[in-house]
Amino acid sequence: MGEKRFAVLLCAEDSEFVKMKYGGYFGVFLNMLAEEGETWDMYKVACGEFPEDEEIELYDGFVITGSCSDAHGNDIWICKLVNLLKKLDVLKKKVLGICFGHQILGRSLGGKVERATSGWDIGVTTVNLSTSKLFTALEMPSMLPVIKFHRDEVRELPPTAEVIAWSSKTGIEMFRKGDHFMGIQGHPEYSKDILLNLLDRLLKRNLIQECHAQLGRVSMEATEPNREAWKKLCRSFLKGRSVL
Repeated sequence: MGEKRFAVLLCAEDSEFVKMKYGGYFGVFLNMLAEEGETWDMYKVACGEFPEDEEIELYDGFVITGSCSDAHGNDIWICKLVNLLKKLDVLKKKVLGICFGHQILGRSLGGKVERATSGWDIGVTTVNLSTSKLFTALEMPSMLPVIKFHRDEVRELPPTAEVIAWSSKTGIEMFRKGDHFMGIQGHPEYSKDILLNLLDRLLKRNLIQECHAQLGRVSMEATEPNREAWKKLCRSFLKGRSVL
């Protein structure tokens, strides 16, 4: 058995803050997911950089990151990513989708992605976990706080997918298809400093209003995201350490 190999499909540009402190979003995901003896690569899919067909076979799993783009959009790279995910579904490759990645994963399966009915969800949100065998095997709590920053959501999923977590703001916080696809609407990879920096940047660009930022700050002061539990969950899924 050779070493396991994974790829991050980067769907966003790195901010200066994240580059300086974490080595970019690739570094953020490595901090959460990478372990000794593994190889991790990155494809900047938002810039048109995709794995070739012969490269896909080299990987044990893929991670799709968040993005400032809309998963319901039809940019060339987004449509190409949807087609890649359909191919990975047929091959039963492990894929973990985070935020935008969660949404584009849902879209690739034939689900519906739209603006969230409840508007922006920014800050720390507590999600309710189902009685999935994955959660039971890992002894996950029934409720798990996670950092959130999104205004789109997966509104509907096909019968082939199963909703495994929800919250008062979002009906589909997590879903799975078989034991190879899993989407998480929140940002288990984020630390509070990443979220605060993102808030400041979007405020300066008038992409969010001060009321959204204030609600996010208040929720961060009130609740601590359970980053260790999320790390355990994401690693276990991606690396096949538990039964779904």
